[in-house]
Amino acid sequence: MGNDYRQRALDLSSTLAQKSAFLFGPRQTGKSSYVREQLGSLPAVSYNLLDAGLRLRLLADPTLMRQEIEARQLRDCVVFIDEIQKCPELLDEVQLLIEERGIRFLLSGSSARKLKRAGTNLLGGRARTKYLHPFVYPEVSGDEDLLGRVMARGLLPPHYLSETPDEDLRSYVDTYLSEEIAAEGQARNLPAFARFLQTAATLNAKMINYTNVANDAQVPRQTIRLWFQILVDTMLGYELPSYTSTVKRKSVETAKFYFFDTGIVRTLRRLPSILPESADFGEFFEQYIFMELRAWIDYWKPEERLAYWRSLSGYEVDFLLGEAVAIEVKSTTLAQEKHLLGLRALREEGKFKRFILVCRDERPRKLDGIEILPWREFLGRLWANEFSQRG
Repeated sequence: MGNDYRQRALDLSSTLAQKSAFLFGPRQTGKSSYVREQLGSLPAVSYNLLDAGLRLRLLADPTLMRQEIEARQLRDCVVFIDEIQKCPELLDEVQLLIEERGIRFLLSGSSARKLKRAGTNLLGGRARTKYLHPFVYPEVSGDEDLLGRVMARGLLPPHYLSETPDEDLRSYVDTYLSEEIAAEGQARNLPAFARFLQTAATLNAKMINYTNVANDAQVPRQTIRLWFQILVDTMLGYELPSYTSTVKRKSVETAKFYFFDTGIVRTLRRLPSILPESADFGEFFEQYIFMELRAWIDYWKPEERLAYWRSLSGYEVDFLLGEAVAIEVKSTTLAQEKHLLGLRALREEGKFKRFILVCRDERPRKLDGIEILPWREFLGRLWANEFSQRG
């Protein structure tokens, strides 16, 4: 992305100083740019498996990589392999070079699904797994109309920075989602998969009902389960589990589903730009906060649990970090008592220590012991790791 490159919040250099790493993320999150711009000269040698000639040579004889590395007499250095899922056979050679020459590998790809499906050697704990998300708050916080851009473009770097974001988003949906992801699920019925994607987009930030989606897409329920799992495996979507440890109010157990990017959801649903006065603004605002929480966990607290809570009687809290912080998201510009009902109901359980309402108020304040935080204030504190302590 040349001069438009934004410094990313993910830190891989400290990981690679110790051991190898897998770097997974959806197409166009900027994995190759990150390695080129941010890791600079750290990799002693790189292999880009999008190069068809190189890929064919290595598929024919995976030992060629080891021969080249031995010829260079490389030891105790970093080797970068881009799009590793296109040549899983290399992973046996990678393991051998880790063990014999102390080489640390950075292995990038759009997902581990193909590697796992092939029963591939995933290095047995010799490599940490990291994820690259679309842009996150520290990378774009200086942009004045940040929320407007998030709603209109999403946060995938090429779309966020594009002069023609709508065209680029349509291309991403039509070529990558509808064709490449369909191939991941061996979906031969592309029209049915396209219908599934559009229906799944209407379920964004809602509880999953596989039967209803199956009826809308006109395919069996078990196929819908598989296709949702593909979206999760390729990091195009996330299931948010329900929190069920409440005692005073019984909880629902159904998971919710969130896509990985607001721009993709808007495009799948063929919506115009999501303006504050539109009916969909609250849902997209909630999705945006989810995206930031999910990325923060993957970057800084991979063992942290993220869930939501909904009682059978209808009380709901959008996000729970472990059993420490309860977060409700409202798009209102003036938080009032009525916006605190879910947080108050959960507070009666006596399990959580901190209760936060994220909204579009101008200034932080407290109401009935609950913190009212403007969304920029909340995200600034999140990425400053203010909410990182558990318990």
